[in-house]
Amino acid sequence: MLNKFLQMRLKGLVILAAILLLLPLFMNNPFHYDMATQIAIFAATVVGLNLLVGFAGQISLGHAGFFGVGAYFSAVMTSTYGWSPIPTMLVAAVVVGALAWLVGRPILKLKGHYLSMATLAMGFIIAITINNEGWLTGGPDGMSVPPLSVFGWELNSFNQYSLFGIEFGGDVAWYFFAAFVLLVAVWVAENIIDSPIGRALRSVHGSEIAARVVGVDTAYYKSLVFVVSAVYASLMGSLYAHFSGFITPHLASFEQSIVLITMVVLGGMASTFGVILGALVLKLLPQVLADFQELEMMMFGLILMLTMIFMPKGLFPTLQNKLAKRKSKKSEEQV
Repeated sequence: MLNKFLQMRLKGLVILAAILLLLPLFMNNPFHYDMATQIAIFAATVVGLNLLVGFAGQISLGHAGFFGVGAYFSAVMTSTYGWSPIPTMLVAAVVVGALAWLVGRPILKLKGHYLSMATLAMGFIIAITINNEGWLTGGPDGMSVPPLSVFGWELNSFNQYSLFGIEFGGDVAWYFFAAFVLLVAVWVAENIIDSPIGRALRSVHGSEIAARVVGVDTAYYKSLVFVVSAVYASLMGSLYAHFSGFITPHLASFEQSIVLITMVVLGGMASTFGVILGALVLKLLPQVLADFQELEMMMFGLILMLTMIFMPKGLFPTLQNKLAKRKSKKSEEQV
């Protein structure tokens, strides 16, 4: 018999898969598919970041740096040196993982705002390097990225494909590929959470001193989850580079790091499906507020502020609690 956590994990994955599968029924043009693909990529990124922030309790204000390194590594190696995209993405993830381990070991000894400042400085260094090394990265002007090839298929938004007699565009192909990647990212994260590693991370978040007392190697687990979250960011950065076809240093900027951390906090820290909701809201809200023109940013900030005031635990946990209370109240009335 499946244990409770496994049942909940499978239920969540099935619901997410059903939503992703049915979503194209409500999308009418390439712009909708473009937005949905971007949401899936950024959602997978923050699923990894949530392991670090939500479960281990470690703040990272420079995580977009890893996203940018993954994107530019794939861009440079595929466009300049002719590497194949998929192997390049994997090599980029290894390089970023090694970088995160080297950087993470010393800075994760810090706590509180000292850790925040250290990760912020790391992000700035990566962004400045990408911006200044124009001979390799194109500098502020950015650089183009060739399409992604998967099992002989060249994923390009402008191409037309046929599968089992069904004709569909490249934007549809990209959406389903990104949706599949998101499901895999969630599955991996949920397995990490429900493993001894996940329990060690939660103990570090609860009390690092108490975790050390019971024998948890806190330095190792903090570094490990930092590497895992960086690998998530690298893979999604590489994927985004091939999807967009053109990248700029903004991908590794401080503003992008703040967007990523806001997705985690808004959706609900320590909630895998919550951060997906956070990515959805944060990517769609600017589109909804576009009609307000010069008031757009003010409205955007006001909505985020009110959300965090009245839903301090995040959107998803708050909605879960309300549904649980309503269900409990109905059961009491029936009794």
